[in-house]
Amino acid sequence: MANNRHTELGLSNQDVLNMYETMIMARRIDERMWLLNRAGKIPFVISCQGQEAAQVGAAYALNREKDYILPYYRDLAVVLAFGMTPKDIFLSAYAKAEDPNSGGRQMPSHYGQRKNRIVTGSSPVTTQVPHAVGIALAARMEKSDLVSFVTFGEGSSNQGDFHEGLNFAGVQKLPVIFMCENNNYAISVPIEKQLACEKVSDRAIGYGMPGVTVDGLDLLEVYKVVKEAADRGRRGEGPTLIETITHRFTAHSSDDDDRGYRSNEELTQIKKEDPVLFFETYLEECGILTESMKKEINDRVMQEVNEATEYAENAPYAKPEDALTFVYAPE
Repeated sequence: MANNRHTELGLSNQDVLNMYETMIMARRIDERMWLLNRAGKIPFVISCQGQEAAQVGAAYALNREKDYILPYYRDLAVVLAFGMTPKDIFLSAYAKAEDPNSGGRQMPSHYGQRKNRIVTGSSPVTTQVPHAVGIALAARMEKSDLVSFVTFGEGSSNQGDFHEGLNFAGVQKLPVIFMCENNNYAISVPIEKQLACEKVSDRAIGYGMPGVTVDGLDLLEVYKVVKEAADRGRRGEGPTLIETITHRFTAHSSDDDDRGYRSNEELTQIKKEDPVLFFETYLEECGILTESMKKEINDRVMQEVNEATEYAENAPYAKPEDALTFVYAPE
């Protein structure tokens, strides 16, 4: 029997099984979207594979009935944990009228859903960081104890929006959690060509907030540090910068070929460090997850993925005139 770390964090066996199922759902949706893209059925995929533990651990550490999230394009597992459905995801991938993110008008992975407090992102990276700070300021003004949670890649931490957002949040002691999902590549640029400091979290001290770097393959460790950051924010103690060290198993996107900048040896090595398998092994060693349960969860997930794919493929496209809705005021 493994040391039941989850119970020390206040998580039940059902909680961690739910986390595992969210990871499996994210992985299976992601795999399906690559197949659809290569079959010419959907235009674009940007993958979460290798980063699921950081995303699920963080999302479950938040209050999913109250907190606001500002995800970046890889955060499939985060938005699933916050209430988006496989059907929602595939409607977006197929650019159909029912797509809750944008009615089929934005690229896939530009998540936004008002009812679940998922704030829409844009294609220029890092613009979501100052938006998260603004939401935290609004919460302060309304005397709410919600926190805002914003994610980005390590390449984004070099953008002006990052520095301005952290500086304002630090000065005002706002309840924001800044989480960098560091997968070591800004598209094709390795981290040693991006940062002069050793870690992204080293930048936190300059903005008067704690900075912590954590193993992003360890779901429970990510849960722990995000929960601590959320508690700090709710107590009025200000923001936190968290850096999760992860891997990106795929090319940057379906339009990228990473063979030009990553060796086969590197890819082989990182795929041995699969966060889904790590957490699966932990659950098995705790006696929580059996082979029959793994099959049952995977079968249930695949049925939902198959039904969502079929529904989205057959759903209607938006009318051409709807392209202008919410862009120009009606006459």
